[in-house]
Amino acid sequence: MRCTVKHTEIIKQKNDCFIVGIFTDKQLSEAAQIIDAHTKGYIRRLFQSNDLTGEIGEALLLHDVANLPSKRLLIVGCGAQAEFNETAFRKVIHKAISVLKTTGAKEACCYLTDLKVKDRAVDWNIRQAVQVSYEATYEFNQFKSKPKTRVMSLGQLTWNVANKANLSAAQRALQEGLAIAEGVILAKDLGNMPANRCTPSFLAKQAQTLGKEYKTVAVDVLEESNMRQLGMGALLAVAQGSEEPAKLIIVHYRGKVKKGKSPVVLVGKGVTFDSGGISLKPSAGMDEMKYDMCGAASILGAIKVAAELALPIEVVGILPATENMPDGKAVKPGDIVTTMSGQTVEILNTDAEGRLILCDALTYAERFKPAAVIDVATLTGAVIVALGSVASGMMSNNEILAQAVQQAAQESWDRVWSLPLWDDYQELINGPFADMVNVGQGNEAKCIAAGCFLARFAEKYPWVHLDIAGTAWKSGKEKTASGRPVPLLVQFLINFCS
Repeated sequence: MRCTVKHTEIIKQKNDCFIVGIFTDKQLSEAAQIIDAHTKGYIRRLFQSNDLTGEIGEALLLHDVANLPSKRLLIVGCGAQAEFNETAFRKVIHKAISVLKTTGAKEACCYLTDLKVKDRAVDWNIRQAVQVSYEATYEFNQFKSKPKTRVMSLGQLTWNVANKANLSAAQRALQEGLAIAEGVILAKDLGNMPANRCTPSFLAKQAQTLGKEYKTVAVDVLEESNMRQLGMGALLAVAQGSEEPAKLIIVHYRGKVKKGKSPVVLVGKGVTFDSGGISLKPSAGMDEMKYDMCGAASILGAIKVAAELALPIEVVGILPATENMPDGKAVKPGDIVTTMSGQTVEILNTDAEGRLILCDALTYAERFKPAAVIDVATLTGAVIVALGSVASGMMSNNEILAQAVQQAAQESWDRVWSLPLWDDYQELINGPFADMVNVGQGNEAKCIAAGCFLARFAEKYPWVHLDIAGTAWKSGKEKTASGRPVPLLVQFLINFCS
């Protein structure tokens, strides 16, 4: 599907399908008003006959409408005009493309990008529309012997820009949207891969493929022998129960940046399958633990976008990758390990393994003298209890960096919610036999306790932790990786360049 942006006059534009929006209370968008006037009140008559209500989720596909230079007209409900916000806009675009892809239209012009979203400019509309359209057409069926996939006829999708003066900004937004969409697809594909295929070695090869695709990307893969030399006792403890060797994957993007400017380091949890180890998880839903590497996948996706857009920034991705399995050699509850930082940890629960591999990666990040470090991890079920699947949990040791991430989250509509990291919470992880334990004492503040644990390894630089356990994938019949927080990370990098 090829996407373009244009300024068009709807009645003069010949196409296979026009897409316009309507609101409740019989309110028409500007494009719908033009069509209604040109077709002598056709759309308003649909309201009167109760064939349209304008509610979000409604879509009516019409063929051969008289006096309309298009074979099809797709009318999409947008809800109440006064309440039309970012979430509504994304729902409307998703509905439109979901219907459009089932038609035989080879080209379409969408006027939904002309809709007014409060406090958002047209470039935001364009970028979101592109990302959502790719989301609506995404499928992962490469392991089906006979995929039941309808071949989409749509080859050309044009997003309209109402004001010709906005074309330049819209074109830039289109390129950013397309690049982000591809980064999200990479993260989704890796997340959706079964764990017998997506192993730590496979993740390393995917990173190396990225290095071959872009001259600005260099990849280095550390083996377990290298980790032992570095003293990464926590990462190796998680890996010791698996037949698959652990990997520490370093992906280095070097854009054209001013000399002496420090890099941004992105750390992504890469547990390619999490059984819980000796602290075995319940069997129900354990298949979804292949998604425990979505943090690492999102870092690869974000770096791909940075390289595609040639952002003037230096980014280092650090991906600790391993399985967490219950073997005779597996780490046991009560075992004490020494981390790369020299701090010791008593492992009370082997299912709290993400923080163990991340702590050594965070220490490794020090060598790059970073301007900022963001770690991304499907870390705790507790964050799902707190925030559900709407927002990722955020914790930080630096208010300025936290505000920058929050701003990027709002701009990209890949939202986060800040949780406290007060010193009072540190008591939760103080241990009797080691410097700390890997799970909080009692049943309170579980996701904050995990953040407190990581904070002890991130004291030498500005740091943000993103817990994406509730946002990295969707469960149920439509189970799939979400690709989050690739849009947030990319927006942060774009802002960081300016």
